[in-house]
Amino acid sequence: MIRWIIVVFLALMLISWFSPALQKLGFGKLPGDLRFKLFGREIFIPLTTTIVLSMLAALVSKLL
Repeated sequence: MIRWIIVVFLALMLISWFSPALQKLGFGKLPGDLRFKLFGREIFIPLTTTIVLSMLAALVSKLL
């Protein structure tokens, strides 16, 4: 259980670090990525970006 918590924490850190670079490549602005304001805070839910990046990671893992 603690391994999964560590993996999720590290994944979130990596995503936050690479988020500006991914936005320059067009990720985060795909159709299906939800961005809205609620109670003065901007909420971003990258549904399509998550699916595309997971398919890309699966393809890379299959090739290696």
